[in-house]
Amino acid sequence: MTQSLTIRRPDDWHLHLRDGAMMAAVLPETARHFGRAIVMPNLVPPVVRGDDAAAYRERILAALPEGATFQPLMTLYMTETTDPEDVRAAAASGLVTAVKLYPAGATTNSHSGVRDFDKVRGVLEVMAEIGLPMCVHGEVTNHDVDIFDREAVFIETVLDPLRRATPGLRVVMEHITTRDGVNYVRSQEDMGGTITTHHLIINRNHILVGGIKPHYYCLPVAKREEHRLALVEAATSGDAHFFLGTDSAPHPDHLKEHACGCAGVFSATNTMSCLAEVFETAGALDKLEAFASLNGPAFYRLAPNPDTITLTKGDPVAYPAKFPVGEDHVTLFDPGFPLHWRVED
Repeated sequence: MTQSLTIRRPDDWHLHLRDGAMMAAVLPETARHFGRAIVMPNLVPPVVRGDDAAAYRERILAALPEGATFQPLMTLYMTETTDPEDVRAAAASGLVTAVKLYPAGATTNSHSGVRDFDKVRGVLEVMAEIGLPMCVHGEVTNHDVDIFDREAVFIETVLDPLRRATPGLRVVMEHITTRDGVNYVRSQEDMGGTITTHHLIINRNHILVGGIKPHYYCLPVAKREEHRLALVEAATSGDAHFFLGTDSAPHPDHLKEHACGCAGVFSATNTMSCLAEVFETAGALDKLEAFASLNGPAFYRLAPNPDTITLTKGDPVAYPAKFPVGEDHVTLFDPGFPLHWRVED
């Protein structure tokens, strides 16, 4: 018997659209199901100033399929030379919704990020003053810290001291991957945590057991099963601290299947099907709307999308395994189990 679930149209609070041919290939996959998305600024060169964000937004809008109502929510890439008044002006105009903090070297195209956090205190103080959220990639980059411990160490040595030094700063800890991240976000005011589709489904065994699986490699890297279960509990709890940020991050296959493969999982196409399976397994389908459609807008002080989508359960959905990008392809995230839920057209 067919089951159905109707929810407010979801939003994606952490999305990589890239630029050029890649953006043209992946943007329709997000615009099909999502009303809005926080668009990451780590292009080459990065989106640092308000003028950069305005130009990038125009390129996104020009690449949208005809009739799409998707709204890109722009961000600025924080550097050690970011001008606080440029941030203030971009926020006042409604152009940007957040500023992104990358610790330098933490992930793809993050080398222009922050090494000395004292150098960005002026920007953070302006953001706290005007209520502009900071989205943060929450990992240290110290070579002496194990890659599986970098999130927990970041919370203790960077994020918590930074928040204590900047009262009123609103923070989204993006793509949390550990129980430590869940517990910290839960304990804070004016703080949210995004959780990705793939981190709800895979643990580190999926990447490493039986041979290296490059299309599961992401940063922050997937952790132990106990941490995945903590993420599932947080996402399916209905707790307003937690909301969807897919971190859908496409790379062409030749750069994923490489001696030094890129970090990133492309999941825009099948995220809602994956989430419905995860929430149904947890006995929490009634909490899917909060996670995907309500908690994020509430944190960002926006109204939920006025329209709805309907998911139905039936025979397994056959999603394309790959999407063409020029002469190459992007591989879609494979959850490793059949997807019976689909978004109705």
